[in-house]
Amino acid sequence: MKIYSWNVNGIRATLKKQQFQPFMATHQPDILCLQETKAERGQIEIELPGYHEYWNSAVKKGYSGTAIFAKEQPLAVINGFPQDFANRFQFADELQRDSAEEGRVITAEFEKFYVVTVYTPNAKDDLSRLALRFQHWDPAFLAYCRLLEEKKPVIFCGDLNVAHTELDLANPKPNRGKKGFTDEERKGFQNMVEAGFVDTFRLFTQGNGHYSWWSHFANARARNVGWRIDYVLVSPQLRAAVKAAEIHANVMGSDHCPVSITLA
Repeated sequence: MKIYSWNVNGIRATLKKQQFQPFMATHQPDILCLQETKAERGQIEIELPGYHEYWNSAVKKGYSGTAIFAKEQPLAVINGFPQDFANRFQFADELQRDSAEEGRVITAEFEKFYVVTVYTPNAKDDLSRLALRFQHWDPAFLAYCRLLEEKKPVIFCGDLNVAHTELDLANPKPNRGKKGFTDEERKGFQNMVEAGFVDTFRLFTQGNGHYSWWSHFANARARNVGWRIDYVLVSPQLRAAVKAAEIHANVMGSDHCPVSITLA
């Protein structure tokens, strides 16, 4: 089984660039998780025969949003955090922008595991959303995944908007303390690892030079001056079932590339 995650930075833009359908034809994911779709289902013309589609769009038009396409119909699908769970946390930042209304999470339940896709809030250049992330979003997302684990193992994937270690970005020193590489964001990711979730890519590949996002500036992608901020993590019970984990840097159409795992 192949599970892919891709921040498309606008599904309509990726389709217009004629990159999405060739990707699907070549890779044929069993489950595809998208982030930053920036669209509602009715706004696009997309034909995916053989797939069940699930969309969680932001209240704000053309912003954020996630989707899951799956060959096998899930047992259940949950958009966002369940309300009784969400009531334990605060999702609005100091400007009262509510991250719970931004279509950032979808959960699909299958027979043997859950798949959760997430588009983690960006801390912003001025770090205005850093407190929201560190104090509320990251703890809530981790608590949610651990709650799901009480029933069956979890696979979560998406754009987590953080480089975990210095090996996960091309220029760590000048970016220390900036969005995506603050101590707080890195700690939020480390908390997931310490809770037992496995960064699947690091099971197979060590070292730097492996990135999933590149700036549009200064020819960064061609020079591979990037960041690894897109991940697939699994519950420890699934660790042995992960037979491959890859970054597909040759897939164009977005400033992010897809990442994937293959399960036995």
